[in-house]
Amino acid sequence: IDKDALDVQVKERKMQEAAEKAQHERFAHDMKKNDKLMCLLEERQKNEIKDMHKALNEFQKNFQGPETRREFDLNDPQALKKDRPARVSDDDPRCTISGMQKFMGEDLNYDQRMKFQKEQLREWSLQQQKDWKNALADQKLADDLYDKFRIELDRKIMEEQRKEEESRRNVCTATKTFNRIQAAEQDHKNELEKAQKIKDDMDEITCLLRGDFLSENPDQAIGPWSKHPVLVDRWKGMNQEQLMAIRQFQKEQVLEKQRAREQERRRDAEWDRQRLQAARAQLLWERHQQRQSRVQRQDLDVRNAELSQEQRAKNIYLKEEEYSNIPTEEFYAQFNTTTR
Repeated sequence: IDKDALDVQVKERKMQEAAEKAQHERFAHDMKKNDKLMCLLEERQKNEIKDMHKALNEFQKNFQGPETRREFDLNDPQALKKDRPARVSDDDPRCTISGMQKFMGEDLNYDQRMKFQKEQLREWSLQQQKDWKNALADQKLADDLYDKFRIELDRKIMEEQRKEEESRRNVCTATKTFNRIQAAEQDHKNELEKAQKIKDDMDEITCLLRGDFLSENPDQAIGPWSKHPVLVDRWKGMNQEQLMAIRQFQKEQVLEKQRAREQERRRDAEWDRQRLQAARAQLLWERHQQRQSRVQRQDLDVRNAELSQEQRAKNIYLKEEEYSNIPTEEFYAQFNTTTR
C-alpha cells in the first residue's frame, strides 16, 4: 500500500470538501442576504401600498364626500327630516282643497281627548297602587302570624329534643360503666393468659436449649446400624478430618486448572507466532510480486519505446522513397504546400 499517495489523496479530498463547504456556506449566506433583502422590499412595498390606500381614503373622506355631488339632493338620507310636513295645523294656508290635507269628519279634538285618557289612566294607576299596598299589608300580617306559630313550634320541638338527649346521655353513661367493668375483667383475663404463655414459652426454650437439636451434638447423627452409619435428618456437619480432605481436593483442582490454563496460553502463543510468520511470508511474497510487476512494466515500456522509434524511422524512410519517385515540379509543389 502506498501510504504517502493515500495521505495526499486524503489531504486533497479534505481540501476539496473544505472548499465545497466554504462555497456552500457562501451560497447560503448570499441566499440569506437575498431573502432578507426580499423581505425588506416586500415589507416596504406593503407599507407603501398601505400608505397609498390610507391617503386615498383620507382624500375621499375630506374632499369627495357625498354632499359634494350634484345629485346629492336626490339621494340625501336626511331629506325627509329637513323637509316641512304637509300639514302643520288646521289653519295652515297650504291646506287647500286640491292638497287633500283636510277632510270633513276629522277628529279635531284629538288633543283634549288624549289628555282626558291620560288623566283616566293616571287615576286607574293610583287605584291599583293603593290596592297593591293593602294586599302587601295583609300578606305581611299573615307572615307575622305564621312566623309566631313556627317559633312556638320550634320551641316545643327543641324541648322534646333536649329531653331525648338527656335520656340518651343517661343510657350512654350506663353503657360506658358496663363496658368499663367488662374491659377490666378482660384485661385481668388477658394478663393471666399472657403470664401463662410466657411461662410455657420459657419452659419450651429451656427444653430446646438443653436438647441435642440446638446444641448440635454430633453423636446424635451416628446410626445404630452399620448399613446407614449417618442419619441425614440429624447430621450437624463434618468433622475437621473431612473438612481437611475436602480442602486438599479443592487445592488439587485449583492446581489442575492452573496447569490447563498455562497449556492453553502456550498453545495460543504458538498459534499467534505461526499466524505472524504466515502474515510476514504473505507480505514478502506480495512485495516480490510487486517488484516483478514493476520490472515487467519497465521492460514493456522500453520495448514500446523501441518499437515506436522503429515505426517512426520506417515512416520517414517510406516518405523519402515516395518523394524520390515523383517529378521535380510536383516535389516542389508538395514541399511548398507542406511548408505552408
